[in-house]
Amino acid sequence: MGDNSSFIAGGSLMRKLNDQVIIVQVLVGLFLCINLMLIITFFMKDTFYTSMRYILFAVTLLSDCLILIITNLLLILSFLNVSIQMWLCLIIFAVASVYIFVTPVTLTAMTLERYVAICMPLRHGELCSIRSALRCILIIHGLSSVPCIVTLSIFFASVSLSFFRLYRVCSVEMFILHSWQGHLRSAISQFYFLIMCIVIVFSYIQIMKVAKAASGENKKSSHKGLRTVVLHAFQLLLCLIQLWCPFIEAAVLQTNFMLYINVRYFNYIMFNLTPRCLSPLIYGLRDEKFFLALKYDILCPLHRNKSVSFYNIDATNHIYTFTDIFSEAILQPLHQQLPGAWLWLLNLITEYVS
Repeated sequence: MGDNSSFIAGGSLMRKLNDQVIIVQVLVGLFLCINLMLIITFFMKDTFYTSMRYILFAVTLLSDCLILIITNLLLILSFLNVSIQMWLCLIIFAVASVYIFVTPVTLTAMTLERYVAICMPLRHGELCSIRSALRCILIIHGLSSVPCIVTLSIFFASVSLSFFRLYRVCSVEMFILHSWQGHLRSAISQFYFLIMCIVIVFSYIQIMKVAKAASGENKKSSHKGLRTVVLHAFQLLLCLIQLWCPFIEAAVLQTNFMLYINVRYFNYIMFNLTPRCLSPLIYGLRDEKFFLALKYDILCPLHRNKSVSFYNIDATNHIYTFTDIFSEAILQPLHQQLPGAWLWLLNLITEYVS
């Protein structure tokens, strides 16, 4: 009888894990398709890849795509219990460790670009040139590599060469050999995000001062810049919470394994996937130029030769805003696929960014 109960519980657990993995695959596939369309749009217009603002946006898209692919690969390998050699796991870990930081550091750089554009418009062309963008990308990757270099330096000093020939199920926890090593890694991450938060708050205050003093179109642009900075801050908050997740999961694991699985699944969806889907909303779909290029060159290629205005007006002179088009193109097809809470969140974000 006890064996039958264990078998039923194990079968129920496997079905739940299967459902969770399938939902993750759908979400990852959706986000990758959206990001891919935005990346294609970026390279189709020279006005995009000659502007620092859009160059940094493309960096976040590529970084998000890479992180989505790597984390999803690790999820599938872990679910199927597939072992790989440690040297290959080391490469995956190094790339993931660097690009987990690339996105938030790039968001900080994009916030500074908005600050320069709104608060120092006369120097924007000088400070935000293509050469400056390339230097900024190198600095971003250099800063993002520091936590990974620290972690791997300690790891290399603690293991022998034979360790790299072993076959194991790849996970990030394998490279944290000492408890103090995890605390050091967390301290470095917290320091990074403290600096990022200071930059975000400083930029928000300065842009708010300009918005209060501005008028007309300048006031509208300043308020849109304020909303952009707030959304960047929300993304950084989600990324910061992601750093606390391993500590929460380790504590939950000591009490209940099923609760641990549910908490880890929620953390992955909320603090790993969600920040990666906000970048397309903030810049790709919210930016008028980029959204129109996406609409006419990717979604509606038949309209390429038609004149493009900031809004689409039909025969009844109804103006279709960003909210209308986004709702018809994305929210309605997802209505049958996502729970009500997720639809409410998407509607809330759409109303705010439009």
